[in-house]
Amino acid sequence: MKRPLAGTLAAGLLGAAALTGLAATPAAATSADAQQHRPTSASSPHNAAAPDFEGSVALSNCSGSLVSLPDSQPSDPALVLSNGHCLEAGMPGPGTVVVDEPSSRGFTLLDASGQDAGTVSAVKVAYATMTDTDVSLYQVGESYEEIESEYGVTALDLDAEHPVAGNDITVVSGYWKETFGCAIDAFVPELREADWTMKDSLRYTAECETKGGTSGSPVVDDASGKVVGVNNTRNENGEECTLDNPCEVDEDGNVTVREGIAYGQQTYLLAACVGKGNEVDLDLEGCTLPKP
Repeated sequence: MKRPLAGTLAAGLLGAAALTGLAATPAAATSADAQQHRPTSASSPHNAAAPDFEGSVALSNCSGSLVSLPDSQPSDPALVLSNGHCLEAGMPGPGTVVVDEPSSRGFTLLDASGQDAGTVSAVKVAYATMTDTDVSLYQVGESYEEIESEYGVTALDLDAEHPVAGNDITVVSGYWKETFGCAIDAFVPELREADWTMKDSLRYTAECETKGGTSGSPVVDDASGKVVGVNNTRNENGEECTLDNPCEVDEDGNVTVREGIAYGQQTYLLAACVGKGNEVDLDLEGCTLPKP
């Protein structure tokens, strides 16, 4: 996890600066801790038919993905998903929520084989925060149909449903052009890292040995091919709740440290907060994302 802004919170939490992207990420709960009354599926060996790279993107310090929401239309401006700690302006402090902030950040699109397919640029940060989660959503200047026509790249679909423990997943890093396959081990009530706290985080099984620069990578459910999370941190040194060393906190306040284990943030909550024209609207019914 030690790459500029791809493995540390300060630089992108496992994205490029801590927190798995070169940025560090927060920690969180224990394990019985985290099944949290969620449905589970029988665990099985990781599916060999893992997702390819189409729809993934590379940022200057992190990874990301071109995503389509359930109500997105081909003519809508496209959206790029990454981590809040991967923002070019730096990591948002606890309690900070960024909405409709101008941006001209560039994203390198990848094709299915992981080759560079072209570059698109943001017009704004539609939404970003490191409060309760670790997410950024950029709006770019081209529509989905324009990107597909010009670059031959199709967006990944974002799942509007809570993921299932035990399901095989693949973390697809556009920064490294590398994939990491494992399964969802459990859901962590609170993941704490330095000053940040994330809720209902995805804990991966040990096979996903993510590293700096993978921050912001889409977490893809192998069976559905849909994005169910965004990769953001890993406990690097076995420390408790420090930068680059997230800890788990259960509902009774018990703290558990899992050295070497990586985590992601669920993304289904975004679906209820993006309305017509792919515009983020935090006042939509059912939207529970943190507000400014």
